[in-house]
Amino acid sequence: MTSIISIKQLTIINQNQKKENMKKSESIKNICKALITFKVKVGAITKDSRNPFFKSSYASLGTIIEAIEEPLQESGLAVCQFPTGDHCLTTIIMHESGEFLESIYRIRPIKDDAQGIGSCLTYQKRYALVSALCLNILEKDDDGNHATYGNGTPQQPEKVELPFLNKNTDAFDKVAEFIKSGGEISKVKLKYRMSKEIESLLTNKS
Repeated sequence: MTSIISIKQLTIINQNQKKENMKKSESIKNICKALITFKVKVGAITKDSRNPFFKSSYASLGTIIEAIEEPLQESGLAVCQFPTGDHCLTTIIMHESGEFLESIYRIRPIKDDAQGIGSCLTYQKRYALVSALCLNILEKDDDGNHATYGNGTPQQPEKVELPFLNKNTDAFDKVAEFIKSGGEISKVKLKYRMSKEIESLLTNKS
């Protein structure tokens, strides 16, 4: 009898863990439509940071937030992230209708100090956003070395910032004139980051 009860208890625990890892509102009809709209509006995100430890590039948290902020707002969406429990990060995608999708992501840093936890939390936020919103990062993103190796990694990412090209700005007007005169959008992308919507506006002006 004891072993049967233990099996039942284990099943309940596993079910509860699954429920905790992924939650959603009773209906997700509106949020699904909004996420489709978001995917149309958001463009591929350019990697702006360098990890010399792994000799790889990645998109920083600031770059990701800057790229998704306007498309989220235009789609009636918002994202909230906050630390919970034992090195867990809760990410909630919310729709203006009240519908939501929620997930918990956990990574335990090697060094359980302020720097190790902070680095780990930043890493969690980036990967949770990329995964939850299915963002297109152009190449393999691998910057978990501090979360993995703690303070033993002396290298710091080298950032190469490119400004975002936004509507109703002098920069946008100049780029539009450049495209209209036969300029290539690929050359513009060497100087600016842009959403799919901005790229579509520019190419349609040509």
